[in-house]
Amino acid sequence: MAQSTDMLRRRHFPGSCIINNCLYVAGGECEGLQRTLSSAEVYDPNRNRWSFIADMTTAMVPFIGVVYDGKWFVKGLGAHREVLCEAYTPETNAWNPINDTMISGWRNPSISMNGKLYALDCRDGCKLRVYDEGTKSWKRFIDSKLHLGNSRALEAAALVPLNGKLCIIRNNMSISMVDVSNPDKQIESNPHIWENIANKGHFKTLFTNLWSSIAGRSGLKSHIVHCQVLQA
Repeated sequence: MAQSTDMLRRRHFPGSCIINNCLYVAGGECEGLQRTLSSAEVYDPNRNRWSFIADMTTAMVPFIGVVYDGKWFVKGLGAHREVLCEAYTPETNAWNPINDTMISGWRNPSISMNGKLYALDCRDGCKLRVYDEGTKSWKRFIDSKLHLGNSRALEAAALVPLNGKLCIIRNNMSISMVDVSNPDKQIESNPHIWENIANKGHFKTLFTNLWSSIAGRSGLKSHIVHCQVLQA
């Protein structure tokens, strides 16, 4: 397996995303007096090369990010612990500060699927919200009617796409699959729209093995900050 070159700027806890099979990173922290970074760069796997892109308008340590509507949105903490949000447009190589209703209701984890932006409406992932571009507001999308609990183990850690469905993965590796494309969003009339597969051994084992291969076998000691996939 080929090894990529190092980033041009050493950084900890940057934001990252994939756009057009290129890896983008921005912000984060470094050693020294000016710890918080505004610089950003992109990695092209075809050239095995990093290149600087435009700096963010304000230095930050991103804690959430998503590619939506052709832009990379990042939200994080500035040098004085203030909450900041910016959007990067690859076509113009420009960052712009963002302060609207999408950002105010945006929580981690979130995901962009089929041109729509989804986020959770409950810590355990029992409810989904969707951002409505028409009204510029977040709306209730699907309610599973099954609240699992408020413990750390049941907290939703990630949203990932799988075979056209949205997967909610929790800290205890329990999983829910949601058919977000189904026009009938009512659990009462369409119970198969939301499927909890925590007890289905083969599928859970698949995800557990995948997670272990990324984090390492000492799973309890590992913490995945970012995981992105590039096509070689």
